[in-house]
Amino acid sequence: MFRAYKSTSSSIFITLVERKALSLGGAKKLMKQSQMLIPTLREMPSDAQVISHALMVRAGYVRQVTSGVYSYLPLANRVIEKFKTIMREEFDKIGAVEMLAPALLTADLWKESGRYDTYGEDLYKLKNRDQAEFILGPTHEETFTTLVRDSVKSYKQLPMNLYQIQAKYRDEKRPRNGLLRTREFIMKDGYSFHANYDSLDDTYEDYRKAYEAIFTRAGLDFKGIIGDGGAMGGKDSQEFMAVTPDRTDINHWVVLDKSINSLEEIPEDVMAQIKDELNNWLVSGEDIIAYSDQSNYAANLEMATSLYKPSQAVTTQEEVTKVQTPDCKTIDDVAAFLKVNEGQTIKTLFFMADDQPVVALLVGNDQVNDVKLKNYLGADFLEPANEDQAKATFGAKFGSLGPVGLPDEVIIIADRKVQDLANAVVGANEDGYHLTGVNPGRDFTPKDYVDIREVKEGEPSPDGQGALKFARGIEIGHIFKLGTRYSESMGANILDENGRSIPIIMGCYGIGVSRILSAVIEQHARLFVNKTPKGAYRFSWGINFPKELAPFDVHLITVNTKDQAAQDLTAQLEGQLTGAGYQVLTDDRNERVGSKFSDSDLIGLPIRVTVGKKAAENIVEVKIKATGDTIEVNAQNLLETLPILTKES
Repeated sequence: MFRAYKSTSSSIFITLVERKALSLGGAKKLMKQSQMLIPTLREMPSDAQVISHALMVRAGYVRQVTSGVYSYLPLANRVIEKFKTIMREEFDKIGAVEMLAPALLTADLWKESGRYDTYGEDLYKLKNRDQAEFILGPTHEETFTTLVRDSVKSYKQLPMNLYQIQAKYRDEKRPRNGLLRTREFIMKDGYSFHANYDSLDDTYEDYRKAYEAIFTRAGLDFKGIIGDGGAMGGKDSQEFMAVTPDRTDINHWVVLDKSINSLEEIPEDVMAQIKDELNNWLVSGEDIIAYSDQSNYAANLEMATSLYKPSQAVTTQEEVTKVQTPDCKTIDDVAAFLKVNEGQTIKTLFFMADDQPVVALLVGNDQVNDVKLKNYLGADFLEPANEDQAKATFGAKFGSLGPVGLPDEVIIIADRKVQDLANAVVGANEDGYHLTGVNPGRDFTPKDYVDIREVKEGEPSPDGQGALKFARGIEIGHIFKLGTRYSESMGANILDENGRSIPIIMGCYGIGVSRILSAVIEQHARLFVNKTPKGAYRFSWGINFPKELAPFDVHLITVNTKDQAAQDLTAQLEGQLTGAGYQVLTDDRNERVGSKFSDSDLIGLPIRVTVGKKAAENIVEVKIKATGDTIEVNAQNLLETLPILTKES
């Protein structure tokens, strides 16, 4: 083993390469491809819709057992174990302690918290032979709360920071996109327990920094965004989203072989085929991210806002006038008929919030953000009212609704932009009619003016720095400030410094471990383009794994397994590379070299070393996956050459 010494200290530290080798059980163990289960496919699976799912199946990383349930084959398992190692190293730094809770839980825990009936149909419910009720844990707030409740009695025992890495279960109605939406998945979930909110804030910040370090080390392009607590019940929260690359960014997707000098060499018809291939796959990601192009601001579309500056304009108020607007059902119809700008109209939307009638007002064609409205109202349920309910409340059908003269029991919530309007056009609450000259505050009075609209791309960032851009994102992590949501419902109390009984304050911190594999492949999938000796252009999909997560560092390929010189050189290189700390997968299969190279491109290891016709001369070919660069190297110089070749890749 190689050890290095810091020049400024007497302490000894293990090199990165050595640490990676040790994390997988030592560098000396040889891995032969003939002995591993790597069932690659010639074609992309027909049922895959996103590129990560297709490549994981085709490259032999996963296999589906049943809908939403997957086996992680040796390559995928190595990636996941490497990611676990990264997590453990970063969590050690913030004092988080690993443990393991059961996946099979008594239903009583969830009944105690109130989530057994409210979680929804995604919860796996079952009974044992004695008809006792159980669930398969989709998350473990209740379990950890109970453990701490029964063990911790004083503020002196806090803070406490625990986590686990475990399979979780949710009965997804429609599992899809490989590991991105499954019924069984691997998750890291952590929980912190505190006597006061200052302590929670400190741990929350520790986790934020740890998550940034973890995802950076994993080679992910990610954004930490303002999120919604959702079913977890959190207040302050932050989501971490892996950004899905833009399909139009050819420089990102295409890797050229040594036979092609630049993209400009590729014929137009071939480039058109490449673009078509990119567009054949759905853009992965369950959320749209709104982020500033000049600052760190980022939020999912449900929580995003834009810069708002109240209008200072002074306008003479007109009298309200009722005008006939036949066959005008939309904002655009009304604006065109009355020859006004759509920004001079007020859209009236009607909802039922926990059976309470609520009117939402927006300017023109702005769209309501249901999450913002629901959060402001503090409602458990928010749904659009039906036409019968609208007729009963307004006296008119949809298309003619307005805020003037509504019953007192109807709550009016207006977007903040509405207050800037003067002499606006609204529905008259009479079919086929609208009102002009309507002024907020004079003709109707909202309960409040708040941000309830969905932002639009190109609007100014709320911090005043740059404009908002949109991108698709895959949620890979989430941190919540749970507060006392679970401790109060489950009686998890401690005695504070004054001897008073107070509920424990909690935080929750999750990472989707299995979907990390999907997110990494989604970002690191590439189209590898080469030119045949006859001048034909070909392209095919493969993976370009980041160094820290690649299942192996080097793919060592023996072209002719019956060539003794090649066999001897392969064995020599195995010893040199593993002795230097590299993790090596040796392709010792008696297969055609074309099949070996195709499988190597699919698997996506960072370095390929080919022992071919020049084995007797001690010459091997080295190919760097990230760049497509290929070079012949004397085997004696391989170890000193590899760090140079991979320095920038």
